[in-house]
Amino acid sequence: MIGDLLPAGSIAPRLTASNKRQVLATIAEIAARAYPVKAGKVLDALLEREALGATGVGHGVAIPHARLEGLNRMRGVFVRVTPPVDFGAVDDEPVDLVFALLSPPDSGSDHLRALARIARALRSAELRSQLRQAGGCDAIQALLVRDTRPSAA
Repeated sequence: MIGDLLPAGSIAPRLTASNKRQVLATIAEIAARAYPVKAGKVLDALLEREALGATGVGHGVAIPHARLEGLNRMRGVFVRVTPPVDFGAVDDEPVDLVFALLSPPDSGSDHLRALARIARALRSAELRSQLRQAGGCDAIQALLVRDTRPSAA
């Protein structure tokens, strides 16, 4: 369940940024506060992955991801960006919903399965709409836990 990847403190319901790098830098800072990782290492890993190909998957959603030393399990950071920013998305639409996945270096296929679960959940127009209207961290967390149970996939 992807909501389980997001403990308290890993959700930012109102992030103001002017570009993708600022969004990723803020995600790195949030990750460094919530997990045993350094912000600089998180940002470097996310930027390195973005250089391989943009992680904007369309419909205002991006799923940046990286593998990082120091993590013993997969973790996430979710941010809602206002106004939306250019993320190089496949549909050229700006991005306002960003779910970053951070995994241990040896996560292998679990990392890919988690990415697939996140992408599948965020393909739901209803969930995207609810996330955009959610009042805060608790509401976002509840939506991600509820709407990503295996029976809903």
